[in-house]
Amino acid sequence: MFDVIIAGCGPTGAMLAAELRLHDVRVLVLEKETEPVSFVRIVGLHIRSIELMAMRGLLERILERGRQRPAGGFFAAINKPAPKDLDSAHAYLLGIPQPVIVQLLEDHAIRLGAQIRRGAAVAGFEQDDEGVTVELDHGERLRSRYLVGCDGGRSTVRKLLGVGFPGEPSRTETLMGEMEVGMPQDEIAATMTAIREPHQRFWLRPFGEKVYSVLVPAAGVSDRAKPPTLDDFKQQLRAVAGTDFGVHSPRWLSRFGDATRLADRYRVGRVLLAGDAAHIHPPTGGQGLNLGVQDAFNLGWKLAAQIRGWAPDTLLDTYQAERRPVAEDVLDNTRAQMELSSAEPGPRAVRRLLTELMDFDEVNRHLIEKITAIDIRYDFGAGPDLLGRRLRDIDVKDGRLYGLLHRGRGLLLDRTERLTAGGWSDRVDQLADPTAALDAPCVLLRPDGHVAWIGDDQQDLDDHLSRWFGKPIAERA
Repeated sequence: MFDVIIAGCGPTGAMLAAELRLHDVRVLVLEKETEPVSFVRIVGLHIRSIELMAMRGLLERILERGRQRPAGGFFAAINKPAPKDLDSAHAYLLGIPQPVIVQLLEDHAIRLGAQIRRGAAVAGFEQDDEGVTVELDHGERLRSRYLVGCDGGRSTVRKLLGVGFPGEPSRTETLMGEMEVGMPQDEIAATMTAIREPHQRFWLRPFGEKVYSVLVPAAGVSDRAKPPTLDDFKQQLRAVAGTDFGVHSPRWLSRFGDATRLADRYRVGRVLLAGDAAHIHPPTGGQGLNLGVQDAFNLGWKLAAQIRGWAPDTLLDTYQAERRPVAEDVLDNTRAQMELSSAEPGPRAVRRLLTELMDFDEVNRHLIEKITAIDIRYDFGAGPDLLGRRLRDIDVKDGRLYGLLHRGRGLLLDRTERLTAGGWSDRVDQLADPTAALDAPCVLLRPDGHVAWIGDDQQDLDDHLSRWFGKPIAERA
């Protein structure tokens, strides 16, 4: 008997497993692939995801394996630098090989006690009032209190659950891979200069000794389950650029479309969805992995609270209420970015206009904060602007704020030195007189770093502690 079975051990599933284990939840992760992905695709961790890694003490080891570059140029690849005063201590992009970040998150979950079983996939399930019976593809049946589908855009869990996945199918397709290139670098640069402006979905970027990352529009839309060939790349490179650049010896080849879909619901009873199982969209802006990891961070402590028996009645419902609108916004901004990548005259004209508008700091800032997810404000009701937003990694006495969040608990920052979270001390930590950098008398943080309350009244604080963290210890005994 497990508390939670997670289908899929990608970044979302591994992050969710780790978050649950912080609260001693019995977790089994099922991964249909027998071996980790071998090809090296570089993904980007945006500011909010980097902050989340810092909150759990993972950032240092991730920084060792990644490469930092300045934030900026995210929206539709329009090359504008980020404002210098973004509201984060981690205002950069971290490029890291996808197999590396997956392995780091998986190792983190295993260290915390999660079980991971490879070569096992969900084939069916039935749920009742007490839990979920999960049938694996080889016939074994397992029992769990909850099931979470983190099994990607073709999610078996979502399909078996009968949740609708409305949206638009792919209209365009793009080939992407890494391979060696025979043409001299100066000739590549000259060709790129002539081609790149009207063809936004086209590039050759150096990735090592004679190795390039190659992106080129496909001829049409095909079965994404069927990988492209090197000849497909050569044909399309010649069609767009007049040369195939002498490409050879591919490391990996793939294709992606611009399908955009959002699950009708993120939860049905004891079965939930997260990551690509709940939403798919084009990779423009590099938001996909980040969105899934942030889903897991939002869901983990809430599902753990439900299992540990202290969750308020509506806490688990806030997962969909908070995260589905975020996904809707991501789907909309990727739709807009894909339009701006078109080679047609109308979209090119709009792109030129937006490029001019992004010279205004307010426009540039708005788009960068949107892409990097530091603009998110959950609706916690009326209150100061900071309410519902995440708090940046400020200096506190004896360290940094995010260092106090490693255990995945709530945190009360009390500058008044007269309030207390004592009745919730098994779920909420407390720091008196934290720092002058905190421009509020007292702040209550959820385990995901979002501000749940601001004020200086003990009764009001108690009400909000009950709202987010359930009954105090004395009433639960």
